[in-house]
Amino acid sequence: MSQLDTKSQAWSALFSEPVSDLVKRYTASVFFDKRLWQADIQGSLAHAGMLAGQGIISVQDLEDIRRGMAQITQEIESGQFAWQLDLEDVHLNIEARLTQLVGDAGKRLHTGRSRNDQVATDVRLWLRGEIDLLSGLLQDLQKALLDLAEPHVDVILPGFTHLQVAQPVSFAHHMLAYVEMFGRDVERMADVRKRVNRLPLGAAALAGTSYPLDREAVAAALGMEGVCENSLDAVSDRDFAIEFTAAATLAMVHISRLSEELILWMSQNFAFIRIADRFTTGSSIMPQKKNPDVPELARGKTGRVVGHLMALVTLMKGQPLAYNKDNQEDKEPLFDTVDTLKDTLRIFADMMRGITVNREAMEAAARKGYATATDLADYLVKKGLPFRDAHETVAHAVKEATQRGVDLSELPLDVLQGFHASIEQDVYGVLSLEGSVNARTVRGGTGTERVKERIGAWRQKLA
Repeated sequence: MSQLDTKSQAWSALFSEPVSDLVKRYTASVFFDKRLWQADIQGSLAHAGMLAGQGIISVQDLEDIRRGMAQITQEIESGQFAWQLDLEDVHLNIEARLTQLVGDAGKRLHTGRSRNDQVATDVRLWLRGEIDLLSGLLQDLQKALLDLAEPHVDVILPGFTHLQVAQPVSFAHHMLAYVEMFGRDVERMADVRKRVNRLPLGAAALAGTSYPLDREAVAAALGMEGVCENSLDAVSDRDFAIEFTAAATLAMVHISRLSEELILWMSQNFAFIRIADRFTTGSSIMPQKKNPDVPELARGKTGRVVGHLMALVTLMKGQPLAYNKDNQEDKEPLFDTVDTLKDTLRIFADMMRGITVNREAMEAAARKGYATATDLADYLVKKGLPFRDAHETVAHAVKEATQRGVDLSELPLDVLQGFHASIEQDVYGVLSLEGSVNARTVRGGTGTERVKERIGAWRQKLA
């Protein structure tokens, strides 16, 4: 045969009967792994350049391969490329078309490599680009949170533990908590990228190759930070995909926590915020409803991404060295994780910029649960009481306020002095929401100046 027959498999000469159509459909990956086409061509061109540099193929072969790949790129981008199930995956489809276009040079391209190290390289190249995109989207969400936080530094809402009113905090401080979470997600993505960005090419099927390849040159051409040092490991492990999916799962968990709060805050029982109408839906039967579908769906999609992480861990756990067909199943969960996180980050950045804050509802809620009780205890400690005694004293004061149906700040001074004689008129400044918040000037605290400092630091970091 003068060129690769597109109706046959690359190994067909060994077999006495064709693969059944059912098996073709069951084992084919082309209809989901074709998204790797750019990475496949990028890796192939770097490999071809190295082969020519090493004298393994001719300069004319290299020129033909480059010309053929340029045409394939144009065909795929224009939608004219004919993806074929018979050719099983993205690699064989591109190789077959290249051979049709440039003849023997297309057949020589696969010298010194296997689909095993080729696919591992393609996935790494593709994932590297997606990590870069996701890191930018995470930072855009951080900026959206800062945009929401900055005008509301002086807005106070109850901070909760166990979903019980605990202490008053600045709304901006609350938003900054998520800025910090997503900041760590960016750090994790950068750390994962280092291990993704290593070159498997040259490992061939599992044992390396007898051709004098310059793997370091290929790595440099592809902008990779190094090569995989063990051929068995290079083709068989997908820990980089698992690690990425774990990082993506944590990012989705952070989004899910934010979603839960947005859902609660939007309900009439809280009424802390209003989400812009374009991110909500109505009811088919209850005309008064505005449902927070976007955060609810994001909360649900988090479970989907967690499931993908479990699928990849389970996929890998029982495999002996080296490559096994099981690893074809790494792509769909990995692809869907990337797609889900990308879509979620994009919509959340937009949604956060459309949120309206109800200052009055937040501050009214902060006054309901004796949120400044700790401040009264701290006040007494500064008067000389041991903290445990102050804690007990304030508990009696809260009980009295509860019985009277008033806030601590509404108890008359003589009543408060009945709990401890050292209490003076200045206690009312301590018991105010503003006094409570602004007393917390420790680094990382909710004090107004500290919050403004942190907003400024993040603005500078994300500039």
